Amino acid sequence: MSRRALTRYAWLSVGAAIVTIALKTAAWWFTDSVGLLSDALESLVNLAAALLTLCMLTLAARPPDERHAYGYSKAEYLSGGIEGALILLAAILIMYAATLRFISPQPILRIDVGVVVSILASIVNFVVARVLHRAAATHRSMALEADSRHLMTDVWTSAGVLIAVVAVYFTGWWRLDPIIAFIVGAHIIWTGVQLIGKAGRGLLDYAMPPEERALIEEILRSYEAHGVRYHALMTRQAAGHSFVTVHVLTPGEWTVQRGHDLVEEIETRIRTAIPHTSVLTHLEPIGDPVSYQDIEPFR
Repeated sequence: MSRRALTRYAWLSVGAAIVTIALKTAAWWFTDSVGLLSDALESLVNLAAALLTLCMLTLAARPPDERHAYGYSKAEYLSGGIEGALILLAAILIMYAATLRFISPQPILRIDVGVVVSILASIVNFVVARVLHRAAATHRSMALEADSRHLMTDVWTSAGVLIAVVAVYFTGWWRLDPIIAFIVGAHIIWTGVQLIGKAGRGLLDYAMPPEERALIEEILRSYEAHGVRYHALMTRQAAGHSFVTVHVLTPGEWTVQRGHDLVEEIETRIRTAIPHTSVLTHLEPIGDPVSYQDIEPFR
């Protein structure tokens, strides 16, 4: 599936956000629960995040050009970082509303209608979150992963709020409602910080996963019996695409054609083993001391 085709998942997220905003706002309207209000506010952030994901996926799908030779895939990390910031904003709003309600507690009304409506909204979020999670794992999309994690946070948040609302209704302790809302806000802050951190690591060109690097090294070591060595192996990720550079050392008596055929074979094997990977090799003679001066090119 092309990166542009992933925008259909973003549209699914937009639709889910609109539906849950309507449902959760209705739940808050019926109950006047600040906990359910916090849930509704987070759904507004969900909508903003879904629209941002749509924009960033569209940008990330653009092909490489003269000014962006490596493509636009890092736009997905920008999406994840901004979404994390929006989550933090929602948490602040939730905790502010909870503080006001704690100071001036009020009873919860029409709990039966509010709970039913909120459960429906949670089911919508859960289904969409699972769809986005599978798509993110399959296509290595940071934007979809951020959106799916955000929605799952919303599901667990809603579960906690519903439990609190029921407890408040039966115990009559009205301050439990804002206390739970405040705890929800703190939990949402943690999720936002995690998303911002992961987006930041992506923008800093973090390496491919250890298991993928191990697979690359296994392919390279398979040629040692032919007198071939390697060094200066470097990897990085950019959302759904990976980049590998490596220096391949061959016996000095090999012809240029033989060395070229070897690195072409290595590049093909790596791309086959790890799809959506660009591989750049540098051929060097194994007996030349100069070949070892760039083992760690950035140190």
